Amino acid sequence: MSTPPARRRDSGILSDPIDLDGPARPRRQHPVVAARPGLVVKQRGTPVSGTVLGIVNGVLQVRDRQGFEHRMALLPGGFEVDGQVVTLVVPRGPAPGAGPAAAPARTASGSIAVPKAPARVARAGRILVEGVHDAELVEKVWGDDLRVEGVVVERLDGADHLDQVIRGFGPRPGRRLGILLDHLVDGSKEARLAAGVASPDVLVTGHPYVDVWQAVKPSVLGLAAWPEVPRGEPWKEGVLARVGYPGEPWQFWKQLLGKVSSWTDLEPPLIGAVEQLIDFVTEPPAG
Repeated sequence: MSTPPARRRDSGILSDPIDLDGPARPRRQHPVVAARPGLVVKQRGTPVSGTVLGIVNGVLQVRDRQGFEHRMALLPGGFEVDGQVVTLVVPRGPAPGAGPAAAPARTASGSIAVPKAPARVARAGRILVEGVHDAELVEKVWGDDLRVEGVVVERLDGADHLDQVIRGFGPRPGRRLGILLDHLVDGSKEARLAAGVASPDVLVTGHPYVDVWQAVKPSVLGLAAWPEVPRGEPWKEGVLARVGYPGEPWQFWKQLLGKVSSWTDLEPPLIGAVEQLIDFVTEPPAG
């Protein structure tokens, strides 16, 4: 009895397994960036942005502008760097030119520096300071931070016309105004002017010193304390007379400013006031 011929496998449409998913779609490729400490990133799909602190057990750690730390998964295309969608990965070895345990560079204000960060387009919000010395001191210590954040600092040139300046600026959500005043203590003219500001989009803060010179620690000049100047006597000229400086106030200021290298040379009330203003004008509008 002859063996029946082998059954031929038909080549019809049901002869092979069906691919229910269809042809695979090519996955979109994003630039790969090493998540090194100090890199400024934004998590896509959320409002969270900040500075990379490091990666622990495969989880990215980021500190935002307000100082809060966030932990995020390293998803493909899950972040933006300088507005470009990227995939963050664990760095392999130290950054080029860095030592094996190089600490992130910091700005004069103590923030983690962003290498070669371009200045951000200026925000609508502003920070106003009383005079040229205030502006120069803020620029020296916080200038790098302000450029990264896109915050412009302008001179108020005295607080007497504060109400007029605020009305002319037109503060509103997304266009906040921060104001730094000297001698903001109970009973002072500055305190009375600040108390009259009612807009939720304006923050008035300051330091307790008669002049911003006093916000620089006297130790940078080798002094134990700033000289006491009697009320009614011009403060700057009184200081120069008591420290035996023969020049003009503007010359003394240039020397004093030159002694300032970082936030550690400043008094805490000024540091806190400036940081508070930066946070205020950079806070995203609610909703």
